[in-house]
Amino acid sequence: MKRRILIVGGVAGGASAAARLRRLNEQDEITIFERGEFVSFANCGLPYYIGGAIDSRDKLFLQTPQGIKERFNIEVNVQTEVTEIVRKQKLLRFKNRITGEVGERSYDLLILSPGAKPVMPNIPGIAEAKNVFTLRNVPDTDLIKSYVDNKHPQHATIIGAGFIGLEMAENLRERGLAVTLIDRGSQLLGPLDPEMARLVEEQMKLHGVELMLNEAVEAFENEGKLLRLSSGNNLKTDMVIMAIGVVPENDLARHSGLELGFRGAVKVSETLQTSDPSIYAVGDAIEVRDYLHGFETMVSLAWGANRQGRLAADHINGRAITHNGALGTAIIKIFDLTAASTGSNEKTLIRLGKPYEAIHIHPSSHAGYYPGSAPLAMKLLFHPVDGTLYGAQVVGADGADKRIDVIATAIRGQLKVQELAELELAYAPPYSSAKDPVNMAGYVASNVIDRLVHNIQWHEVDDFVERGGWVIDVRDEVERLAGFIPGSINIPLPQLRERLAEIPRGTQIAVACQVGLRGYIAARLLTQHGFKVRNVDGGFKTYAVMARGSQGNDGKPSDGSGEVARERSMKATTNVDPAEETLILLDACGLQCPGPILKVYETVQSMEAGQKLEITATDFGFAADIEQWSLKTGNSLESLDTAGGQIKAVVRKGLGGQAGLPVTPEAHNREGTTMIVFSGDLDKTIASFIIASGAAAMGKKVTMFFTFWGLNVLRKQQAPRIDKTGMEKMFGMMMPQGTKRLPLSRMNMGGLGPKMIRHAMEQKNVDSLEKLMAGAVKAGVRMIACTMSMDIMGIKPEELLDGVDFGGVASYLGAAEDAGVNLFI
Repeated sequence: MKRRILIVGGVAGGASAAARLRRLNEQDEITIFERGEFVSFANCGLPYYIGGAIDSRDKLFLQTPQGIKERFNIEVNVQTEVTEIVRKQKLLRFKNRITGEVGERSYDLLILSPGAKPVMPNIPGIAEAKNVFTLRNVPDTDLIKSYVDNKHPQHATIIGAGFIGLEMAENLRERGLAVTLIDRGSQLLGPLDPEMARLVEEQMKLHGVELMLNEAVEAFENEGKLLRLSSGNNLKTDMVIMAIGVVPENDLARHSGLELGFRGAVKVSETLQTSDPSIYAVGDAIEVRDYLHGFETMVSLAWGANRQGRLAADHINGRAITHNGALGTAIIKIFDLTAASTGSNEKTLIRLGKPYEAIHIHPSSHAGYYPGSAPLAMKLLFHPVDGTLYGAQVVGADGADKRIDVIATAIRGQLKVQELAELELAYAPPYSSAKDPVNMAGYVASNVIDRLVHNIQWHEVDDFVERGGWVIDVRDEVERLAGFIPGSINIPLPQLRERLAEIPRGTQIAVACQVGLRGYIAARLLTQHGFKVRNVDGGFKTYAVMARGSQGNDGKPSDGSGEVARERSMKATTNVDPAEETLILLDACGLQCPGPILKVYETVQSMEAGQKLEITATDFGFAADIEQWSLKTGNSLESLDTAGGQIKAVVRKGLGGQAGLPVTPEAHNREGTTMIVFSGDLDKTIASFIIASGAAAMGKKVTMFFTFWGLNVLRKQQAPRIDKTGMEKMFGMMMPQGTKRLPLSRMNMGGLGPKMIRHAMEQKNVDSLEKLMAGAVKAGVRMIACTMSMDIMGIKPEELLDGVDFGGVASYLGAAEDAGVNLFI
């Protein structure tokens, strides 16, 4: 039997429902009423048309009324507003917004898809403002783009730090405007937890967006050109985008007596029927259930609207369907980063009182030895006993999208967190690693559930230290130069077994490394030696992003001149004519720590005071490292930016401290570092030269004193024939000759272990021991061979590498006296 089905609203929900209805039933009479001019357009693409990434307005339109009529035989009435639903008579009344003509039409079934509208708060002066915009549809887009194109504003203020606010901030910056983002909350992007949102905040600051968090606009003055802020400051601006959220378009539903729910959204059943069974509702106007926990909410995202439109059409045509809720999976591009989330965040789990565990990992987007690899920050939330997946968040320059999609699929498939390790995901070096980041998250979570490790979270660490807990930093000494947990002590992981006596029994112990992996190894080691120990989840990298402090309002008013905060703080005043400056370029992409810093140090050593160096690196950790390095070495960091998933920094030699200020004498106070290299093991020798090179890169005077077995590191592989006694010859035959024959301290396996380590270093783009030694020499590291040990072991000066000095204990002690760090390896 032929039915008359009317649809109020097009775009995602309404248009999807209409197309599915026709595919399932050729006989029904289907009509769409759309209040706006366009029935089907890419509303998610609107900010990118304003910013110029989408170069043609026509690309925003997905279908036209004529196209829908020709393809689907569906009548489309644009510029036609439905004004009333007469439920008892099953009647719609409508009005043409252009001609004023009114009409009415009966229906058998009705689908409501009116969407949601931007919140416009009642702030004093906002009605008189001439420069305030919202973004919902194509006419809004045209108004904003025309204003930017024709009025040439220099400064824009975005009020609201959600998805639309951030997308508009990015795209207006791309147009060259200075942008200030204001939000009354303490972070950006509510679906993210604070430590994940902070990564986004830092990215926005790198691109010149001024953030004012915990701030609000209390009044508009001078027709919107001056904003009075809750902090008491004033902000001059040329235009304002209101993006503080949306509310459901519920006027029709409310006036017709349909039941409303969460925040005025239309209540629907699992079959998407309203309180009137002949009226369906879909899209941003409806209340949905949270898929995991069942509470009522709103999820204003395109996927849900499209899916709901299809499901409603299926149910109308007798198909068994159930709309069982929403995960709220979402993703956003923020300049060169991507941030994505699915399921519940930690804030929601705390509010609901749910037991949970959280893990943070920092894997690479794909194999580190293949160009373009970039770090990901991943957070996973799950039940601590049964492993139920609750949610995930991923931030990174590459690969965040597919990881969040895999985890969202796993949640829908009701996989346990342990089963993430079982997923057989596609691997080739340009796309992933043999253990995909999702697999790695599964492994780490499984360790927690199996009680192989107990974690301490980033926000618990400072209180742990204040209460007398010990934090052992198991990173190498050079890594601490770029920052460490206050109050922590340093025992590098290779030394931990030999230094167990230094760790007090009966004291609370936590271990920390850079990203959590070495901390896990240390925690397992200490646990098996009888210590009660916790691992700092996500390592120093997760802790540090919050410890760096708020990226929000610095308390200073802005004049709206367009000069951004980072540019102001980093510009240096010099006597060099910019036109005559030569910019030295350094490509450090793909290098592992401390490779980029070492390359910077070597290059800066050969530069003259005042020259500028531009460094490009792929590890986002380099951004924090280069700031710390510049501060410690008396050089000036002039700019720090990201582009295409890379860090780009410009350093000027010899202009340390704040821009334009002279370097203080303390900036040149470089403490020495000395090491006794007693071991001749390959792994310990590699660690020695990494530390030595890193210390040298930080401007320290480094002396390495090789004694006993450590002398084998300095032996030439092809030494000249030398007359020796029988005992001396025997020693020479028993000891490894040169670096290529050094054994491992553990798992030597008859010489297979060293080969495996060297292969792994090559695959991970880590310099070989021989390259590390050459780099150390180039960086000015002094190597002294102990003459007493040489005499005992029958090693002659001719057998050792060129450039090695010879000395006794006095040589070491003389260097050690001026050293702030002394190591025995």
